[in-house]
Amino acid sequence: MAAPVKSPGPVKSPGHVVAPGIGGVGDSPLRPDGTLKVAGEFAYASDLWMDGMLWGATLRSPHPRARIRSIDIGPALATPGVHAVLTHEDVPGRKVYGEDHTEDQPVLAIGEVRHQGEPVAVVAADHPEIARRAMERIAVDYEVLEPITDPRAVIADPERLKVQARGGITRHQPVRVGDVDAARAHAEVVVSEEFSVGIQDQAFLGPEAGLAIPAEDGGVDLYVSTQWMHNDLSQIAPCLGLDESQVHMTLAGVGGAFGGREDLSVQIHAAMLALHTGKPVKMSYNRYESFFGHVHRHPAWMRYEYGATADGKLVYADVEIILDGGAYTSSTRNVTGNAASLGVGPYEIPNIKIDAYGVYTNNPPCGAMRGFGAVQACFAYESMMDKLGAACGLSPVEIRRRNAVSQGSRLATGQVIESPAPLAEMLARLEAMPMPPACDPSDIRNLPGGASQTTHGEGVVRGVGYGVGIKNICFSEGFDDLATARVRLEVIGGEPTALVHTAAAEVGQGLVTVQAQVARTELGVQKVTIAPADNRVGDAGSSSASRQSYMSGGAVKTACEAVRAELLARAARRYGHDDLSAVGGKIVSRTAGVLGSIEDVLGDDAIEETREFHHRPTTGMDPVTGQGVTHTQLALCVHRAVVDVDVDLGLVKVVEMAAVQDVGKILNRLSLEGQIHGGSAQGLGLAVMEEIVVSGGLVRNPSFTDYLIPTILDMPPMRLDILENPDPDAPYGLRGAGEPPTLSSTPAIVAAVRDATGRALTRVPVRPEHIITAGVSG
Repeated sequence: MAAPVKSPGPVKSPGHVVAPGIGGVGDSPLRPDGTLKVAGEFAYASDLWMDGMLWGATLRSPHPRARIRSIDIGPALATPGVHAVLTHEDVPGRKVYGEDHTEDQPVLAIGEVRHQGEPVAVVAADHPEIARRAMERIAVDYEVLEPITDPRAVIADPERLKVQARGGITRHQPVRVGDVDAARAHAEVVVSEEFSVGIQDQAFLGPEAGLAIPAEDGGVDLYVSTQWMHNDLSQIAPCLGLDESQVHMTLAGVGGAFGGREDLSVQIHAAMLALHTGKPVKMSYNRYESFFGHVHRHPAWMRYEYGATADGKLVYADVEIILDGGAYTSSTRNVTGNAASLGVGPYEIPNIKIDAYGVYTNNPPCGAMRGFGAVQACFAYESMMDKLGAACGLSPVEIRRRNAVSQGSRLATGQVIESPAPLAEMLARLEAMPMPPACDPSDIRNLPGGASQTTHGEGVVRGVGYGVGIKNICFSEGFDDLATARVRLEVIGGEPTALVHTAAAEVGQGLVTVQAQVARTELGVQKVTIAPADNRVGDAGSSSASRQSYMSGGAVKTACEAVRAELLARAARRYGHDDLSAVGGKIVSRTAGVLGSIEDVLGDDAIEETREFHHRPTTGMDPVTGQGVTHTQLALCVHRAVVDVDVDLGLVKVVEMAAVQDVGKILNRLSLEGQIHGGSAQGLGLAVMEEIVVSGGLVRNPSFTDYLIPTILDMPPMRLDILENPDPDAPYGLRGAGEPPTLSSTPAIVAAVRDATGRALTRVPVRPEHIITAGVSG
């Protein structure tokens, strides 16, 4: 995946992958990129290089909101070694872009900046340091304006703040089921609470980077780390004033994504500079700039009220969810829809009122991140289940069991639950798992604070908590989700070989391995090559929404089926049998045994087929009631967390996490377990450490020194119970698995800390002061 590419392309770029070893669907072949990554030899986008290339840099606004009176680029342009300084006046095409046809984000600021870090100008120079120095010489005269930073104020008075906050409310999505007011009058137990979730960053290790090279057709060759090339393409080409056929995109090595690469970063800027100078231009953010160069998880403010019978059966839910989308739309509309449709989780509630809002402010732009709206709601509804259980005198598991959805139950949107394992059974399996042993304080590494020796066991209390999450898989609300695959079967070196070509982004999740497994299974060959992902083949959709195994896996499967059908048709004509299959490179008849080989049938010819795969259709949410069959597939994960808490210092050590998840069908157990571990780690981060701190619209901690993410020392051992309940509508019956663990791990950990401390803990991440200071919830 990291073979060099000679000029005129970049020296380093992902090449063809020959998936090693034997492994079809259900096996766990090793990842072809794994050794390279572990050894530090994998070529990421930031490693791209080409002789004679220039370096690009971006001047960004220091203010969350300001009017631009003037920009003087003269001193920067006069700097020796500088080849170009561009502002919005130099954008050759459309000056704005955005996801989902929401073109509201300027390529470069036009008259006003609406968040800290908004791009104002770009520079190209012979050396990155020259580019940075020139950037500092651009003189921008700002009239600083008062930023809108409280999304709740926007909800309270959207019209007054509409102009200031770039539109007020992005989306209001209500959900209405039954009669909440009538149900409230008859509820025997009522609990309510307000919750908030801080801004989480995707914290991928590979910074945003790309290389743009002027092409002979007047267009541009763009090598970039992204999650969705064709979505990028639809935004890039109009801004460059080019036809989409003139933008030649190739996926560069991606060092993690988690939603943060769905929005554009360097793509248009690098391409503008390359086209303007006629030279290759590389742009690569440092870590500080990366915090401003991509969207983050939406912070949320949530008000919940639940009513139940005395024995704990839910009778109504009254919910308000406010999501801060920041300065521009990005994916806020879809995140709001997800939060609304999954806002009360996998529980049967006959009367529901939900109001979910996505709001514009002058805070950092927020968009897609693993869990996509469902994470925020899950923290709130799971905290409410614990609170309701305590009010009814029921255990955390029992209150969930009494209200759990099962086959045939309906979500808040009216969508019928199909196929997943019964939640009550999953809870029982989780509760039956062994508990970890008691803490051994003789080794201080086992204690909160670890080797810092803050304690030797004094004031350390153990707690146990549970969390349940339900997540939609694939795109929702009527989106015609599709993926395309081209498969070619031919004989190379005397051996039948399959070449699989998609535009699907390998972002670290193991998709390259799964595509090869599918091809081996469907074609009966062992040698499978995965072509570099680029836009010479049709759209594969985004590497997000836990959808690529389902969608691109389905596309590869469908294309392979077409290739196999043609292969066997040729074999039938050759051998005079029609009861044929391809097994281990051989053509086999059920009645006559082995007749020959794939090589004999193909000869010097090849079979190539391209196919699109679509999942079953969905509908939008009714704008008044929120009803609709909005999701393709649903997946459940349940977590149990065990923590030790130093209640005097507010330090938390997560001792163990256990999870039960239904995945439909295991395609690759090794990769699957990695996804569950990884999702749980991100949930742990949100629970107790990860937050972008914003004050007055300004980011206070844009570095990994001050923005803390879990390390190997923070991640505890995990017990996994993986269930397989096939989905009849999905390829191989699989159920997307990457996101659900992110949902349920956070509330489970916080519940465990509550159990240890007795604190309400209504905000994540939980900070030491929330634990040690009475009355403080965040």
